[in-house]
Amino acid sequence: MKRPDLFPLGWPRGILLYGPPGCGKTLLAAAAAAEIDGYFINVDAASMMSKWLGEAEKNISKLFAMARKLNESEGVPVLLFIDEIDSLLGTRNSEVGGEVRVKNQFLTEMDGINGKSKESQLYVIGATNKPWSLEAGFLRRFQKRIYVTLPDNASRDNLFNQYTRPLNTEGNLKIEELAKITEGYSASDIKDICQSVQLRVVNELFESGKAMDSSANPRAIGTSDFKEILKIRKPSVSVDMIRAYMRWSDQFKAL
Repeated sequence: MKRPDLFPLGWPRGILLYGPPGCGKTLLAAAAAAEIDGYFINVDAASMMSKWLGEAEKNISKLFAMARKLNESEGVPVLLFIDEIDSLLGTRNSEVGGEVRVKNQFLTEMDGINGKSKESQLYVIGATNKPWSLEAGFLRRFQKRIYVTLPDNASRDNLFNQYTRPLNTEGNLKIEELAKITEGYSASDIKDICQSVQLRVVNELFESGKAMDSSANPRAIGTSDFKEILKIRKPSVSVDMIRAYMRWSDQFKAL
């Protein structure tokens, strides 16, 4: 967007973000829209489906028409984000005619976007926790397929710093140690852990009978509080699930 002259063949307009839940796929898409000063349209694919015959494909057509109109009339980039895209485009053992028409309508719209000139500023980002349920025909429309992984040690350190900043913590809170012992936890898991620790000290205040005193506050949170929560709060993403993502990546990842 900043240097279109460097891309004489244009650039991909279909991007698939896949990976375990709670790792920031939606936030990444929103950040991308902010970087290009564009509109961000966030749609849950499941909400577009309808029990009424012909309604779902109309919803898809209206959605893409609205995105095209925004791009063309206002001259600003539009990023259409479709969450849980597998619920719209996933494979099923027995499909009825309506589901086939919905898929065909989506394919038609995507082909229309991909066939546009390189000056077009309409992009589609799909997100899924189950990439293996998508058909090959749809994967072809998403030229870039990016694995959004669990946070690494540095990212977990960053997340703990961010989520503990507004909390009353002890001065010697060992963020680096917490980051190390939470390997395998998602970003949303880490937020939940920090919330659980805060609830723990607030519950202690209520149990002490001092909570109604406006001058009483919960005690400072220490590293041991986090360790106690981690004894009972396990990762939401299993090792088997991570292996499945890696197997799929080996076959279909496209950066």
